[in-house]
Amino acid sequence: MNKLNISFIMRRVLLSTLLCFSGYTNAQENNSSQSSGATLGLAEVVRTAQKNDPWLVGNQHAQAAMESLSVSSGTLPDPKVSVSLVNLAADSFDFNQEPMTNFRVGVSQAFPRGDSLSIRRKQLDLSSRQYPYQRENRKGKVTVAASTLWLDAYKAQQSIALINDDRSLFEDLVDVAQARYSSAVGGVRQQDIIRAQLELTALEDRLTVLHQGRESNLQKLTEWLSDYFVDEYSDGSGAQSLLQSSTLVLNSRLPNVEMLNSELYLSTLSSSPQSLFENMSAHPAVTAVERKIDASTAGVELAQQKYKPEWGVNAAYGYRDDDPLGNTRADFFSVGVTFDVPLFTSNRQDKEYQSAVSKAASIKSQKWQLVRHLIASFEATKVQFRRLNERQALYQNKLLPQMHDQAEASLSAYTNDAGDFSEVVRARIAELNARIDALSIDVDRQKAIIQMNYFFMTSANEIVVNRYELGGQQ
Repeated sequence: MNKLNISFIMRRVLLSTLLCFSGYTNAQENNSSQSSGATLGLAEVVRTAQKNDPWLVGNQHAQAAMESLSVSSGTLPDPKVSVSLVNLAADSFDFNQEPMTNFRVGVSQAFPRGDSLSIRRKQLDLSSRQYPYQRENRKGKVTVAASTLWLDAYKAQQSIALINDDRSLFEDLVDVAQARYSSAVGGVRQQDIIRAQLELTALEDRLTVLHQGRESNLQKLTEWLSDYFVDEYSDGSGAQSLLQSSTLVLNSRLPNVEMLNSELYLSTLSSSPQSLFENMSAHPAVTAVERKIDASTAGVELAQQKYKPEWGVNAAYGYRDDDPLGNTRADFFSVGVTFDVPLFTSNRQDKEYQSAVSKAASIKSQKWQLVRHLIASFEATKVQFRRLNERQALYQNKLLPQMHDQAEASLSAYTNDAGDFSEVVRARIAELNARIDALSIDVDRQKAIIQMNYFFMTSANEIVVNRYELGGQQ
């Protein structure tokens, strides 16, 4: 091979460099056209995951059961009817032998203590009100979980695209090294060829690992996206499956999720716990606990009713037959009132009341435990987000341009027989790693935003709002 052919190959390498290393954004835009088929977007994943969640269906049934129970518990107990033969003569069993013998029909009705019925109904009604907030909180958690899996699969997919872009360059470098080695031009050593081939093999292994991660995360998404057994827990009217093809491609454009309360994320000052609580007080998880607190307060009122007597009324009609001489006997009518007297309250009513008070206090402590957890989780994610912002700025403004310049300089030096081939390979690998790291930072930022949005949401639909869908710019 003559020097003219070598020069032609080197120009090919330089052209590949310009095409393959034009920047991370260009790679994303080029990848968007790699598949003309259906793609799986983040918003679609979230909607499907929420529709196909059996927990939400079970929670709806639990609420319906509680609401029905609240209606039944506010109703008076059924009256009791008794039918009996009274004072029947034991020697003859003759109904008209004795004057006190009668056929009695009675009815009785019990009245629970004080306002127990209305309070019990209120307590169950308040308990049922927590379920919608539990479902909204569950939707928020499902959104975070499904979004995290989607973003991890997206990161693997886009890393694969970046490596595939670079693989052609490394193949060209191998060709160049082999050509120069064969023609003894530029002092190419056999170890340079081996090094280039080794890097190609390493890229193949890296691609295999990334494919494994992508496929693994997609399979984990089946918990949320598949319609498996959906007919067992619902009518299937809103269920659908997005994982029907092994060749499924994720949307190649990274979402830019809208931030809730961005001033709290970006502030360098520590937010006071009180201000954070005010922002988190409308969180569905917190509101659900507050409904439980309301129900437990009604439980204390219900326990107080135990100090009041339980009343009952009864009435009976007794029919008597004529006497043996044919004389008419008067029938009997009875009416009465019963009630208990709660005199010895120390071991029953007092303890039941203390139990209700302690239970209410326990549920109140759950609220503050939840709030403390949300605040601490927010502060931890906020620190992570701020550092990711710093790293993103560092990569975009300094590291990626510097890596690119270094790779170009090493290739130019090698082309002019003034550089080392191994340095070209190292520079290209370093640039590739930097671009993959930049991709990871971008993805981790979106994951952090989604997690922080969960802390301040009032509705699960607020967590993942894509700015691109709102007409925002990249």
